[in-house]
Amino acid sequence: MDAEAEYNNRARVPDSGAILARWIADAAAFRAAWPRARLDVAYGETEREALDLFLPEAEGPCPLALFIHGGYWQALDRKAVSHFARGMLLRGVAVAVPSYGLCPEVSLATIVAQLRRCAASLYLGARQRILATGHSAGGHLAAMLLATDWPALDAALGTDVVPAALPISGVFELEPLLPTSIARALQLSREEARALSPRLLPSPGLPLHAVVGGAESDEFRRQSRDFADAWGGTAEEIPGANHFTVLDPLTDPDHPLTARAAEMAARLASL
Repeated sequence: MDAEAEYNNRARVPDSGAILARWIADAAAFRAAWPRARLDVAYGETEREALDLFLPEAEGPCPLALFIHGGYWQALDRKAVSHFARGMLLRGVAVAVPSYGLCPEVSLATIVAQLRRCAASLYLGARQRILATGHSAGGHLAAMLLATDWPALDAALGTDVVPAALPISGVFELEPLLPTSIARALQLSREEARALSPRLLPSPGLPLHAVVGGAESDEFRRQSRDFADAWGGTAEEIPGANHFTVLDPLTDPDHPLTARAAEMAARLASL
């Protein structure tokens, strides 16, 4: 297997640079236009430990989802993906979009801890169960949240802070990344890579739906299938979608993927 070709998505998708530039422009326009937003809410002590919380247009109680950006834990921030909250918002789901520290300035284990603080802060503030979703590295982080023993982190937390996840194009086994250029900034030992691989953790036995693009590499598609099988979840391929266009459905409230995400979040709110 050519691991670099399988996992280097920016090289694999020729117009990835143009797609990312459109994301940033569309996200800025969305943040400026959405009428109900709480921007730059701190959840930790560092500058990057902040989130934007977008609320549905109708006031009142609503389900809550967390959308975590990708970038292989070493690029991008929440301001590149704000617009992907649109579809769920129009279906009545509040969406929190966080940033987090980046490798190599912080370790991957630190990033996982930051997202756990983020989810705990949201839960304690709203007393609301959270659907974790995210793209690429964010899909990995969503899975790590689903596997978290929350009371072990804070006795004030229930066991069901994040009781469901919908990762999109996630990386659930990190060892295959080690021989690639992507791994340089991560600085992971083989043991650390295994310890931070959701696929190798015990299944939490909670609702999981893993999504991947039908035009993604064989390895990305395999990882989603294998992870869903290991954790007793379901998996889905979006026909014709590459690693970046796989997120396009989330801007459309009528797309089946958006409807599924909103339904998963609504189920948590009704428990």
